[in-house]
Amino acid sequence: MKTLITTILFLIFNLTLFAQSTQFTGDYSRTLSDTDGKHIIEYKLTLNQDGTFVFHSYSNIKGGVPPEVNKYGKGKWTSKDNMITFSSNKQEDFDEKYTLDFNNSTARFKTKNPRDKSDQIVKTRLTFLESGISWMERLDVFKM
Repeated sequence: MKTLITTILFLIFNLTLFAQSTQFTGDYSRTLSDTDGKHIIEYKLTLNQDGTFVFHSYSNIKGGVPPEVNKYGKGKWTSKDNMITFSSNKQEDFDEKYTLDFNNSTARFKTKNPRDKSDQIVKTRLTFLESGISWMERLDVFKM
């Protein structure tokens, strides 16, 4: 009987952990452009269930040097409460394509509080609070 109760408690605990991490996983994106569509900046972030992530930044700025730029990053992510911490391993996560260093990057997961019964629309998003990548700080990417 003791073993059965222990097993049930263990399963409930693991399901709780699984449910908390799945709320963060998925695809996030943000597109910024001017009114005539000549300048475009796109950010795409994918948080995988296995604790890995892939990031892609694309910019097409008319008159820029170079006009079109793609930047990539990948690594691992962990969560505690609503904070997500990103890390990249120099040996595994960097090569000619993946050059962005996400070490020391943190983001806050923001969503509408389930107790909020108002009609207010709150898009689920990640807001980068700190990053070694200067243009990532204060960047919002929205869950798709």
